[in-house]
Order: sequence, then C-alpha cells, then structure tokens
Amino acid sequence: MNRFILNETSYHGKGAISAIVDEVKKRGFKKALVCSDPDLVKFGVTSKVTDLLNKAGLAYALYSGIKANPTIENVQEGVSAFKSNGADYLIAIGGGSSMDTSKAIGIIINNPEFADVRSLEGVADTKNPSVPIIAVPTTAGTAAEVTINYVITDAEKDRKMVCVDPHDIPVVAVVDPDMMSSMPKSLKAATGMDALTHAIEGYITKGAWELSDMFHIKAIEIIARSLRAAVNGDDAGMEGMALGQYVAGMGFSNVGLGIVHSMAHPLGALYDTPHGIANAIILPTVMEYNAPMTGEKYRDIAKAMGVKGTENMSQDEYRRAAVDAVKQLASDVGIPATLKDIVKPDDIAFLAQSAYDDACRPGNPRDTSVEEITGLYNKLM
Repeated sequence: MNRFILNETSYHGKGAISAIVDEVKKRGFKKALVCSDPDLVKFGVTSKVTDLLNKAGLAYALYSGIKANPTIENVQEGVSAFKSNGADYLIAIGGGSSMDTSKAIGIIINNPEFADVRSLEGVADTKNPSVPIIAVPTTAGTAAEVTINYVITDAEKDRKMVCVDPHDIPVVAVVDPDMMSSMPKSLKAATGMDALTHAIEGYITKGAWELSDMFHIKAIEIIARSLRAAVNGDDAGMEGMALGQYVAGMGFSNVGLGIVHSMAHPLGALYDTPHGIANAIILPTVMEYNAPMTGEKYRDIAKAMGVKGTENMSQDEYRRAAVDAVKQLASDVGIPATLKDIVKPDDIAFLAQSAYDDACRPGNPRDTSVEEITGLYNKLM
C-alpha cells in the first residue's frame, strides 16, 4: 500500500500572498505567530505579508530569531513565543529554516508530551495534527511548505535531526515567486540545486512508484529549463523554479530520499554549510555510485535534463549523460565541484557515521555502509 499526503490548499503564481487574508478569515483564526528570520525582516520581505495582515486588521506577533540551520533552542523559543502571545496559528515566512521551525513548534503545542525537541527525531508517534500553519516560501528549493519532513539542528551534538510526521504538513501553502525575488544569485543556485536533488533522489529512491515518478520527472524537467534563467534574474525562470521545487516536494515527501541528503545533513550541522550547496556537490558522485541500482531511470533523467538522443544511447551512455548534465547545471550556476574547501579530513569518520545514521539513508536505492560512505566523502575531496 502507498500513501500520499499533500496540503489542504495551495496557491501559486505572482500575487498569491493576497489569498492569505481570505484564508485566515475563512478559517476563523484569531492571532498568528509569524515565524521568519532576521534578514527577511531587515530587507522587507516579511513585511510583504505582515502589511496585508495589518491592512486587514488581523492580529499577529513576530518571532524572527530563527537561524539558517534552526536549532533546538529556536524551537523552544518559538513555543514560548506562541504561548505567551496567545496565538492560535502560525505563518511561516522564509526558506526551510522558518518552515521547519514552525512545524516543530506546531507539533509540540498540540502534542505537549513531545516538549523535548529531541523526542521528535525520526518518525514520532504524535497523536494530534500540528497547530495550523500557513507556509509562505521565500526560496525555491526546500519545498517544506508541502512536505511532512523537517530538520532541526542539535548544536550540542553537531548533528541534524530529521523528523518525519504526517501531522506537521501546513494546511495552506502560498507559493508566490514575488516572495522569492530578493534572493541573491548564490542562494537561487543553492536552493535550486536542492530542489533538483529532491527530484532526482525521489525518482530513484526505494519507495518510488508511478504516482511519485510523475511528480519527480516533471520537476526535473521544470528545474533543468528554469534554474539558469532564475539565477540570472529572469522572472519566468523564477516562476518556473517556484513551481518546480513544489512539484518535487509533492513527490519526495511521500517516498523519501537517499544518501545525498544523509551526507549533506552532517555538513550543515558541523560546518553550517548551506544545505543546497552540500547537496549539489554530493549529487553527481552519489548518482554514479547508485547507477547500478536504477534500471533505466537515468535515461529518463537525462532526457528531462534536456539531453538529446537518449533513446539511442546504451545504458552506460545514458547514465553518464544524466550525471554529466547535473554536473554541467551545477557548474553553470556557480556550485563548487568538491568538498575540499568545506570538509576537514579528520572529520570524515564522524561525518560518515552521522550520514549512515541519518533517517534519509534507508531510502537509498543502493544499500550502503559506513565504509562506503567514507569512500564517497574521500572521493569528493
């Protein structure tokens, strides 16, 4: 049996944030805790939504102390802010950090037995749906607005906790490319490659099936044709990325990922490496490693990436073509080719064990080991 979980409602396209006021009124919400990060507040991105709330006379409080890799402390502070301000719903404005923090807050408020944030790691047996969340992404990459996953950093242990809970999905997603327009080129590149990694890993994961395949192959196609243009400031490219990353999220949230993500997570925890950058560097090498377990799927990936003549290629040729197309896209948008400027060789043993222990690892199409993951890190140096 396969299960698929998506938002109750989602809005897409320029100006979509205008729907937030009607959704709040229709659902009878009284006061929001708006979760965002300091930079989005500083540069006026958060205010695009709070101005709408102010104009409509809708009450809210702002919590904006969220870090790029949100921590247990961020969640605890958010829970306290929610309670002290008498909020009854959440509006998450930002990238994965704001949305992941909001998910953890919402789960704990309605499931107080999980007040210890560490108890949420893995698949927590929560009984109640999260406090209602309206998710407004400002990056085109994480798709946290449509997934049942969130990631919180345990700073004391230098590790990221992957949490999977069907109860955490936002009730409303508002995917407005205008909210993403202020991203610098480097962030557009990093988050875009994160979205591509979601689509490719989701397409080849052990849990993949026909319905998820439909989303993932379409997402690869949209991202491959949109990312270069989006990074260079093209509005149509940005609109494509806003859609492509969401479509990828619809798929991978329901079937899982693989060791690209499990290897990327400890880099974020240990070095604060941007998640999309880590994924983008690791993806081609892991694609090569996984190729023997992917059947003909790399032919589909190569074709979706824009490679011509895939129908006439041998298995080795289309697998190489798929990997090369990913490498070329990453290079074109300015992603580094190796981890040598990020990883300290003495840390590789810790990274490999952390990656093996990560919740994304079991979904990888090729069974692996700490020793093989160690070899992949070394190859990436």
